[in-house]
Amino acid sequence: MIRRRLAITALALVAAGCVLWWGSGRGQGARGGTEAISRLVPEGTRIRVEVLNATDVRGLARQVMFYLRDAGFDVVYFGNTAERSDLTVIRDRSGHAEWAATAARAMSPARIEAKADSSHFLDLTVLIGSKWSLSRRALHP
Repeated sequence: MIRRRLAITALALVAAGCVLWWGSGRGQGARGGTEAISRLVPEGTRIRVEVLNATDVRGLARQVMFYLRDAGFDVVYFGNTAERSDLTVIRDRSGHAEWAATAARAMSPARIEAKADSSHFLDLTVLIGSKWSLSRRALHP
């Protein structure tokens, strides 16, 4: 009976320690081990972005979605595209060149293209190129 109580107490302490560790930010996968991106989008500004993986790396669009959300972008869609690119491309859909420049700074090296398209209800499309490096980025698992 005493061993059972000790085991339950030890398990409860381990669980509490895990909760504290996770809540402190250390349990967030790659985030804890790399430099986090600071917020680039001004408070109160909503920049709607779609993120498309233009590489063969599985899961890259999802990781970049988290990365850009940490930078303050409102990522409304992420997925893959059949289009392939070496360099990351930021497509300005709404005519806000400064927003495209902000995204290009977050995703450097990147090229900006002005391709207005009001039918998508987006401000930017980010095509992730194969030269974009994960190693320096703060990404979620």
